[in-house]
Amino acid sequence: MRYEVRDYRPSDEGSWLRCRVLSFLATAYFDNVLRRKPVMAPPGFSLVAVAGDGSVAGALDVAVQGELATIETVAVHPDHQGRGIGTALVDAARSRAVAAGATTLDAWTRDDPATLGWYAACGFAESEHYLHVFADSYSREDEPENAVLPRPGIRPVTVFAHAGLELEEEARKAFSRVHVCRRLSQPIGAGGPDGRGS
Repeated sequence: MRYEVRDYRPSDEGSWLRCRVLSFLATAYFDNVLRRKPVMAPPGFSLVAVAGDGSVAGALDVAVQGELATIETVAVHPDHQGRGIGTALVDAARSRAVAAGATTLDAWTRDDPATLGWYAACGFAESEHYLHVFADSYSREDEPENAVLPRPGIRPVTVFAHAGLELEEEARKAFSRVHVCRRLSQPIGAGGPDGRGS
């Protein structure tokens, strides 16, 4: 099957949302569900890989601020995974980011081995780390209350928090869902891996 990598169009939104949610279901981001596609303010951009039937098979959003381009979303529909779509989207994004003035392309992700392996294969290297901590009363009734200071009349049900990596052991003892969030980055343009730019 062939795929066309092109700019996102507003008419892609429904298919983009389906692609993203289905892609995320088997990852540590399974509960990161959006009801609308976020707008990427220029010079940021959104790319899609479209299947022959016009459906979005892959999606990539990049925010650009000065010399830093950050991947905000990368998703490949499960029915189309393993066909090089994500890599094709990242390759196209490098060129667009360089044209927008970026010298570094980065992304933040959690601890899914397949995702980390894919980023490494695309030339990204890990650097910064911190924790994503979830406290949910469905996991353990007292988890959310252990994550926040008590306030009269307010009982938390679900809490999402960031913590320093030095608190990992303590967090894993207290909460049932803790992820290491990693920054992955690579130089692009003249400083890119091939020395000619990306």
